[in-house]
Amino acid sequence: MDSAQQQQANGGGGSWGSFLKSIASFNGDLASLTAPPFILSSTSLTEFSSYWAEHPSVFAAPAKEPDAAKRALLVLKWFLTTLKQQYASRSEQYGNEKKPLNPFLGELFLGKWEDEAGTTELISEQVSHHPPATAYTITNIPTGVRLEGYNAQKASFSKTINIKQLGHAVLIVPAPSSTEPDTYLITLPSLHIEGLIFGSPFIELDGASYITSSTGFTAKIDYSGKGWLSGKKNSFTASLFPTGKEKDVIFNVSGQWTKNFEIHSGAAKHNGKDSLVGSWDPAQQPTTKLIVAPIEAQHPLESRRAWAGVATGIAKGDMEAVGQEKAKIENAQREMRAKEKAEGRMWQRRYFGVQAGAPDPVLTRLGPAVGLAEHGDADKTGGLWRFDSAKADKVNAQPPLTEEEARSIAKELLGQ
Repeated sequence: MDSAQQQQANGGGGSWGSFLKSIASFNGDLASLTAPPFILSSTSLTEFSSYWAEHPSVFAAPAKEPDAAKRALLVLKWFLTTLKQQYASRSEQYGNEKKPLNPFLGELFLGKWEDEAGTTELISEQVSHHPPATAYTITNIPTGVRLEGYNAQKASFSKTINIKQLGHAVLIVPAPSSTEPDTYLITLPSLHIEGLIFGSPFIELDGASYITSSTGFTAKIDYSGKGWLSGKKNSFTASLFPTGKEKDVIFNVSGQWTKNFEIHSGAAKHNGKDSLVGSWDPAQQPTTKLIVAPIEAQHPLESRRAWAGVATGIAKGDMEAVGQEKAKIENAQREMRAKEKAEGRMWQRRYFGVQAGAPDPVLTRLGPAVGLAEHGDADKTGGLWRFDSAKADKVNAQPPLTEEEARSIAKELLGQ
């Protein structure tokens, strides 16, 4: 933080201290609390889906591996490489974790990466507002590797802010030696916020998360942060084993998800130079820049266009303008929900739909191995969301909006 921010955090005007007191005494959804200005972000939560694939070549790599166990290891490696981007990139960039913008229903974030892996496309959509949930799909076009999932957060306070992530992700990997693609079910880690008392919050992961596959392998990742007496910040250990045989470790991984880690064959107790099969150092692996359309060419519901006024206000430190711009969107959205209710209709999602009726085949098959129920937290995320290719084809077939159509949508849905 700069000197003005530090003064604010240490009690100047009581902003940060008041915020901490409000957290400690709050019983509802912490996401609805108003944070001090210096911790506000101009980035919407819908953009966070991009953190899954900022190394597209690592994302696509499993499709080229003929051995099922090694494919599962490459999936585990890819997942571990995403953690720094998902949970530490903002605090490293800004000096502290920022409070993102809460997306409105129907908000979109679209983009693509271009690198040696070819084109990798991202679609992210806010599919539910009460409760809030974001769904996403990411596809590497040349290999057909595809990730889809949805997530929401449940925040509570007990000595610090604790966040349980709801939802899950599914990775589909075409296997070079099989006509049937691999399916991987991925659970999401829990986290808590460190550094609150100093006004420099950052994320630490805790507990465990899992990746289990249709080929019969499961990975378990255990997270541990720096304690009062020992340990290193952002530490983890992971193991890959035949599903149901956790002690029969095929590969193990350990290190810090923000710095570097090593991959060894066999159990951790046998680690040595001879067992080293790979490593990862994010400092030596720059991310690939996501390509997003210019704001003026975006759909009015795309994040950066919709929140442009808010982002400008935050950049200038003009909190009055930020409040006014946010109010325009929030009021227009409330009016739209009231209109829909009066007319007996619902907002139509553009790219995703709720899995209803028959049980979800992925959760039915793989969920028991990692403790995920068939309902997939649907009661807390507005539904069990899956990408709908028919909807996507319909959207892609539509001609670009005219300027008049774009203005009409922006006025009705965003008050702009």
